[in-house]
Amino acid sequence: MPGFSIEQMSALLAALPDPAFVLTESGLYAAVFGGTDARYYHDGTGLVGQRMADVLAPDKAAWFLQEIHQTLAGGRLHVVEYGLSGRDIKGLPAEGPQETIWFEGRVQPLAFTVRGERAVLWVASNITERHDLEHRLRQLSETDELTGLANRRRLMETLASHHEAFVRYGTPTSVLLFDIDHFKRINDEQGHGCGDEALRLAAQVCRGELRATDIATRLGGDEFVVLMPYTRPQDAADIAERLRLQMALALAELGGPGPGATISAGLSEFQASDTSPEEVLKRADAGLYEAKRQGRNQVRMVAD
Repeated sequence: MPGFSIEQMSALLAALPDPAFVLTESGLYAAVFGGTDARYYHDGTGLVGQRMADVLAPDKAAWFLQEIHQTLAGGRLHVVEYGLSGRDIKGLPAEGPQETIWFEGRVQPLAFTVRGERAVLWVASNITERHDLEHRLRQLSETDELTGLANRRRLMETLASHHEAFVRYGTPTSVLLFDIDHFKRINDEQGHGCGDEALRLAAQVCRGELRATDIATRLGGDEFVVLMPYTRPQDAADIAERLRLQMALALAELGGPGPGATISAGLSEFQASDTSPEEVLKRADAGLYEAKRQGRNQVRMVAD
């Protein structure tokens, strides 16, 4: 380049704040430049001459190779986000830090071969702070503040994705909709603070009784929805009944006049005739209404 000597160009590359890797299509670290921002990076020059398969865990090495091949096939800049933790790096002590560090990779195919192979320039920028902030904001936007459960927004997004899986693959999902019996009376006679405590207790029971794959959400007010993926209503009914019994025990702690608080619930599943994921909620709501009409403190299944 006019005006710059080879020594100056080498110094410029070495001064780059973010590390830049020259990676061949077989996974060879052919060169490493920059990475001078000591807040985020360690010296990577020791990687030169090694292969990804020697440095990274097999699944992570395979992922990098896939991204390199995709960049070379596309022939243009390819931008990816990825995480690296101690589990992904070979040779690190087991007691080392396990927190994931997040990067944005800007991957550009090179117009020349390196050591006889096609190659890319991979510039890695540490975006951990931004990624963590975005994750926290996303959690806040999808979490009910009072109960800590997922909120209506998260419910509808998750319901839509499971409905899509049902349409494509027939994957069953059961949906339980319940509310707290005589909730208005709790608020009126014992105060809204007691009503809030009832909602928190209901959420606590959900977390204690449901399986790891189940998704409990607060729909609004005193209404809750539980998604049970890969579960037929016949099996979901056992879970719903256990939930009903444990809710009665937990809500009895509220005390106050009258009988202890209980829940009523409706249960349904996706059906082939459903044109939208909301239809299963409508059936579950019909089951909830029937449970109320039949005297409350029960679960009603709706098949169609």
